[in-house]
Amino acid sequence: MYVVGFLEGTVAHAYFLVAGGPAAYSYAPVPVQLLFHALLLLDPLAALLTVRVHPLGPLLCAGIMLVDLTANWWVQWDAVLTHPAAFVRPVGLLPMTLFGVLVLSAAFPLSRALASTADVNDAGRRRTKPVTDGSATDGVGELPRVS
Repeated sequence: MYVVGFLEGTVAHAYFLVAGGPAAYSYAPVPVQLLFHALLLLDPLAALLTVRVHPLGPLLCAGIMLVDLTANWWVQWDAVLTHPAAFVRPVGLLPMTLFGVLVLSAAFPLSRALASTADVNDAGRRRTKPVTDGSATDGVGELPRVS
């Protein structure tokens, strides 16, 4: 779900850039415009880290969603207050906000779970030097040798 959400964001930002050029977000303050353009690179990076099951993936996703939602709500706040029913639809601010809540609520537990999985996988790959008789050992559960 993370990957689909961030790839959808990538496609949306690419569409806006193609359709509107560099001034696609001219309705927003310059820092927000820069953020929305940067999301064209950050969204696929977040999707890639998530696909690769990297522990930083969920944290990057959470950071992106936090600043993206803040910027979108800031830019659209007056319109939301004026016509709140217009924002209760399956596209736009409502699904972005729901996805953001999911990403933010799952970020830390998911990151910890991925980090502990990575630690277990790394421990299984560690090997010590080969023993003189040519067999390798990982040092776990090794019995003393009797001559």
